[in-house]
Amino acid sequence: QVQLVESGGGSVQPGGSLRLSCAASGFTVDSYAIRWFRQAPGQAREAISCISADGNTYYADSVKGRFTISRDNIKNTVYLQMNSLRPEDTAVYYCKGRRGNYCPDLYSGSWGQGTQVTVSS
Repeated sequence: QVQLVESGGGSVQPGGSLRLSCAASGFTVDSYAIRWFRQAPGQAREAISCISADGNTYYADSVKGRFTISRDNIKNTVYLQMNSLRPEDTAVYYCKGRRGNYCPDLYSGSWGQGTQVTVSS
């Protein structure tokens, strides 16, 4: 059974850092594109970063230069390192996977429970 479980969220002050994890089971992360999404209160869910099966990475302009996506094939986990966090990064963060190099979109597949990130002083 293909499953992704997000973790690592928490509360942090502006300028702080967090690392989110997206642990996979039922498939290997190096055969899938994994994308991180987030949804802030009252706003639409948005895609923020993706790593393709062949290792290419993509970032939304809002997080470029601050967030880094990576993967550990041994742990079968994809990470999102978030630095220089801002209050506007406050959201529930989700990951989703799709076999191959094309990043998953908002509309296909199912969502996990997500992990809450709160940036506040």
